[in-house]
Amino acid sequence: MGRPVAVITGASSGLGSVFARKLAADYDLLLVARRRDRLEALAAKLTAEYGCVAEALPADLTDEKDLVAVADRIASEPRLGLLVNNAGFGARGLFWESDLTVQQQMHRLHVDAIIRLSHAALGNMVAKNAGGIINVASVAAFVQRAGSVSYGATKHWMTAFTEGLYLELKSVQSAVKVQALCPGFTHTEFHATLGLERPSVAPPSLWLQPEFVVDESLKALWRGKLLVIPGWKYKALVALVTRLPTRLRLVFEGAGSTKNSRWK
Repeated sequence: MGRPVAVITGASSGLGSVFARKLAADYDLLLVARRRDRLEALAAKLTAEYGCVAEALPADLTDEKDLVAVADRIASEPRLGLLVNNAGFGARGLFWESDLTVQQQMHRLHVDAIIRLSHAALGNMVAKNAGGIINVASVAAFVQRAGSVSYGATKHWMTAFTEGLYLELKSVQSAVKVQALCPGFTHTEFHATLGLERPSVAPPSLWLQPEFVVDESLKALWRGKLLVIPGWKYKALVALVTRLPTRLRLVFEGAGSTKNSRWK
């Protein structure tokens, strides 16, 4: 049958490209993102360095036609071993002042695409009783911030959705693994795309290297760990915030909220 296939969305940069590089030694790759030039360059580089079969599949997952095409490819892949739902983006500004189209696209990418691709993958994997899905969420799933309402809400949904899948797979004693990966501030293009300088977002001590985030995710996946929060500082933050009464949590969130704050 050959090597298993890992499908990675948002593979052209950031955590997606790191996942691709980390998985290339053991998997053939299907790399999904909008930027054809970057995907093809990454696919060629990984094929040359690791001897894997790396295929670029340009697609905009907020577009229904592209999303259906990627889902169909996942559902029909006989060697599917892993799906990394990494594609995502952030937006700045108060919800009612922001571009509604951007808000809707975020929900399409963080929610609708996750539903469609996970459904396709699980239909494939559960039948074989093997494989895994990593949904890249964020610490923002646990801590809301003014100026990023849809981002926090969709990442919160993503963790809840993954937990539900975990329970369903356990209920049928499936060997398929699911994980919600929730990094904090990470050195990727995410904040630069928003026009934010890293020193204005968070102190240096809170920034994580993408290689560390991906290593933590992959180490935990096959152990069956559902929720992965890389870094002890973020583990402590989430442990604290999720135990606060709602009134105190809102005070904490309000004290740290600015229009420019983003977690991932």
